[in-house]
Amino acid sequence: MTTEINGDTRDTLMAAARTAAGGAYAPYSNFHVGAALLLGDGTVVTGANVENASYGLSLCAETVAIAGILAKGDRPQLQAVAVTGGAPGAAGQGPQVTPCGRCRQVINEIAQLGGTDPVVWCDGAEGVLETRLSELLPYAFGPANLG
Repeated sequence: MTTEINGDTRDTLMAAARTAAGGAYAPYSNFHVGAALLLGDGTVVTGANVENASYGLSLCAETVAIAGILAKGDRPQLQAVAVTGGAPGAAGQGPQVTPCGRCRQVINEIAQLGGTDPVVWCDGAEGVLETRLSELLPYAFGPANLG
C-alpha cells in the first residue's frame, strides 16, 4: 500500500514536524528541529532534536524518528519526510531547513530498505521546498552497495 502524496499530505506532515519541533531538547544551540516521516501504510512518525553537553552525542530529529521505526523491527516504505527548524516556538519562520548530510544518509538507509525515493519537504519562511532524497543525496551509499 502506498499513501497518496498531495498538498494536503504535505500540509499535515509539515504541521506534525512543527509540533515535533516543540518537543526538542536544544539548550545549547537553541535551534529546535522537528521531523515527520510518512510511511506507506499512512503512519506518521515524528522526532525532535536532542542535544547533549558532549555535542557529538546529540541526535537530529530525523535520526530520532527513524530510530523509533527501526527499533520496532519495522522495515516500512518511507514515502515522505518533512523537516522544519528554528528558534523555540518559531519553527519554519526562518530559512528553509534541509536534512543535514548525516541525516540524508540515515534517511537513505531506510528508503533503500523499503525501495523508495521519498519526497522531502523543507519548511521555511519562504515556503516549503519540495525535493526528492535522490536529489539531496545523489550517488548514495547504502545496503545495496554492500553485496
